[in-house]
Amino acid sequence: MMRRRHYQLDRLLFATVSLCLVWGCARDSSNVRYLGEPDHQYYQAEATNIAFPVTESYTEGTINSAAPRTIQNIEEAPLHDLTLAECLQTALQNSHIIRSGGTFLSSGNPIYTNPDRVSSIYDPALQESGVLFGNRGVEAALSAFDAQFTTSMLWGRNETVQNNAFFGGGLTPGGTLVAETGNFNAGLQKSFGNGGIVTLGHSVNYLQSNAAQLFPSAYSGNVQLQYQLPLLAGSGTEFTRIAGPIGQQFGGLTGVSQGVIIARINNDIALADFESAVRNMSKDVEDAYWDLYLAYRNYHTAMTAWESALETWRTAQIQLDLGSRTRAEVAQARDQLFAMEAAKENSQSNIFTSEVRLRRLMGLPVNDGSVLRPIDEPVSAELVPDWYASMTEALTHRVELRRQKWNIKSLELQLRAAHSLTRPRLDFISSYQVNGFGDHLLANTDNDVAGTAQGLNSFYETINQGDQTGWNLGLQMSMPVGFRSAQTQVRNYEIRLAKAQRVLSEQEQEISHELAVAFQELARAYATAQTNMNRLLAASENVKYLEPNVREGDKLLDDLLRAQTRNAEAEVAYYQSLVDYNKALTNLQYRKGVLLEHNGIYLAEGAWTAEAYNDSDRRAEARAYAMDEPFVFPAPEPFASSGPVDGVYSTVEEVSGDAPADMDETQPTENESSEVETASGTATLE
Repeated sequence: MMRRRHYQLDRLLFATVSLCLVWGCARDSSNVRYLGEPDHQYYQAEATNIAFPVTESYTEGTINSAAPRTIQNIEEAPLHDLTLAECLQTALQNSHIIRSGGTFLSSGNPIYTNPDRVSSIYDPALQESGVLFGNRGVEAALSAFDAQFTTSMLWGRNETVQNNAFFGGGLTPGGTLVAETGNFNAGLQKSFGNGGIVTLGHSVNYLQSNAAQLFPSAYSGNVQLQYQLPLLAGSGTEFTRIAGPIGQQFGGLTGVSQGVIIARINNDIALADFESAVRNMSKDVEDAYWDLYLAYRNYHTAMTAWESALETWRTAQIQLDLGSRTRAEVAQARDQLFAMEAAKENSQSNIFTSEVRLRRLMGLPVNDGSVLRPIDEPVSAELVPDWYASMTEALTHRVELRRQKWNIKSLELQLRAAHSLTRPRLDFISSYQVNGFGDHLLANTDNDVAGTAQGLNSFYETINQGDQTGWNLGLQMSMPVGFRSAQTQVRNYEIRLAKAQRVLSEQEQEISHELAVAFQELARAYATAQTNMNRLLAASENVKYLEPNVREGDKLLDDLLRAQTRNAEAEVAYYQSLVDYNKALTNLQYRKGVLLEHNGIYLAEGAWTAEAYNDSDRRAEARAYAMDEPFVFPAPEPFASSGPVDGVYSTVEEVSGDAPADMDETQPTENESSEVETASGTATLE
C-alpha cells in the first residue's frame, strides 16, 4: 500500500514538472520588458571578419632607422670603407633568417608567402628536435627504446543475487553475494635494438566476500617477467635501426622510416639544405658587393663626363662670343651637358639602391648614418682553370649531390626494411611468474588464522618464498594472406629509389653543363675586359688629341662631344666587364662547390653543456685503453663517412689542339699589362 502511494506521488510530481516546462517554452516572449537603455556593442553581426591576434612582438632597432638616402635627400655622412671579408662576416652574424638576393622586391618572396620554409639557423635544430612521423629527430627516434612505466589502482564493490547454492559460494538461493575488490597493476617495459621487448609486471588483487572461503578477505597476484622477440618480419638490429621497433608501428601510417638511422640521415639532409642556403647567401653578398663597387665606378665616370661636358660647353660659349662657333654647336654642347647630368643622377641613385640591397643581405638598417663604400679592388689577373680538376671538385663537393646521395642511402635502407615485412610475423614469446597469496598484504608472521601448513598470512611472503610459479613458452605467428600491402610498399620504394638514382645522374649531368657555362663566362668576361681596356685606351687617346684642336677652333665641336661620350661609355664598359669577370670567378667557385671554403666559411655546431663534455671525456678515456678485436666486423655496415668515398672517373680523353688561327693578335698577351688613367684612378688589367 505504501509503495502504491509513493508511485502515485512520483507520477504527480513528474506531471507537474512537465507542465511547467511546456508552459515556459510556449509563452509569448514579446511581453518581456527590461530596465535601462539597451547596449548592443557586444553583438557581432558577422561570424567571419578581419581580426588581429593578441601577441607581444618585439620590433628590432634595425627597422627604426633614418630615412633612406635619395638624390633629393643627400646629407653629408661618414664613409664606411668595407672589405669583402668584413661584408661576408657581418652578413653571417646577422642572418638568423637567411636572405636571398633574388627574392627582393618580388611578390612571391617566400619570407611572406611561405615563412615556414624559409632557411634559417634554426632548421638543423628543428629537424633534430622533430617528433612527428616522417620528421623525427634522433632523440625522438631513440625515445622508442626508453623504458615505459604504467600503473593503475582500481577499487570496486559488487552485489549480486544468487540463484543457486552451487554457484553462490555457499549462500542460500535468493541471497546476495557481496564482493569488495581492489586491483593494483604496475609494469615496466623496455624495447631493445634487436626488436625484442622485455616486460616486468606486478599485480595485486584484493577480494573480500561473504561467500564461504578460507579467508573472508585475501590478496592474490604475481610478479611476472615476459620477453618477446620477432624472428621473421621486423627481426634483427638492422630493421630496428631503420624502421624502429616493430612492436611500436602503426601499419601503413608509420612506414619504415622511424628508426635512428633514418633520423640521422634526415639531420644530414637538413644540414645540407642549411649549407646550401649559406652558400647561396654568400654568393649573393659577393655579387651585391661588386654591384655596389660598379655603381661607385659608374658614378665617378658620370661625374667626370659631366665635368668634361661642362667645360666643353663653357669653351663653346666663349667661342660663340668670339664668333668661331655657331649657336647650334653651343646648343649641342648644352644638350650633352644635360645628358651627362641625367647620367650622373641615375648613377648616384644606383649607388643608393645598390647600398640598400647590400645592407639587406648584411642585416643592417636602411640608413645608420654612414655610407658603405667597397675598398677591395676586383681581381684582374687571368685564371685558366683545368676542366677535369674542376669537374672532379664539382662532383665531389657540390652539396646538392651530397644531399641526393643521402636521400638514396635512406631509400636503400628503407627498401631493406620493407623487404623484411614481406615475411610472416613470427614471434618467440616466453614468460615466467611467481604467484602470491595471503590473508594480509604484509605481516610480521607467516602463521595465518586458518592454520595452513605453508603459512598464508602474508602475500609478499609467499612471493618471496617462490613456491608457486608459472611459465609460458611458445611461438606466435600472424600474416596477411598474399602480403599485398607489404609487396606494394616494396615496389613503391624500388620505384622511389630508381627515381632518386636517375635524379642523381641528371644532377651530375646538370652540374657538368653549369660548369661548362661557368668556364665560358669566365673566358668571355676576361676577353671582354681586355677588349674594353683597349677600347678605353683608344677613347682616352682620342679625347686627349681632340681637346687642343677644339679649343683652337680647328675641329668641329661635335667630334669632341662624341669622343667624350665614347670615352665615358668605354670606361663604364670596362668596369662592367671587370666586375663581370669577378662575378664569373665567384660563379666558378660556386659551381665547383667550394665557395664557402674559398671564402673561409666553415659550418660547426654550437657548444654543448659542461656535463656533456665531462661525460664525453670519461667515455673517451675508457675507450682509449680498449683493445681491437681483429675478427670483429661492423654489422650492419657503416652508412656514413667523414669524407667522400666514391671516386670520380672520367671516360672522355682530354683533347688537345692548337688555338684557332683567326684569333685577334692585337690583344695583350698573358704577360702584358695595360694601364690607363680613369675617372676614379689608375686601372690595370694583367
